[in-house]
Amino acid sequence: MALLLLRYTILTMNYADIITIEPGKRSGKPCIRGMRITVSDVLEFLASGMTEDEIISDFPELTKDDIHACLSFAADREKKLSAPVV
Repeated sequence: MALLLLRYTILTMNYADIITIEPGKRSGKPCIRGMRITVSDVLEFLASGMTEDEIISDFPELTKDDIHACLSFAADREKKLSAPVV
């Protein structure tokens, strides 16, 4: 278990400089670097089977770090939403 936690800690990235939330943009949804592309947009692309390269081909303003930041943001959010085990 400790090895898994250590590996998770090493693999997660600091997305604070990439994921932005502005009340007037996309209804306050988390976006990528102030653009109008939301975290949920990227997650939906990935969930539909698109590869990172395909997403970047369609949206050249995105980088692989942007996509990884979306995944880290979603993982952190999901972790916070999980109910504690009793």
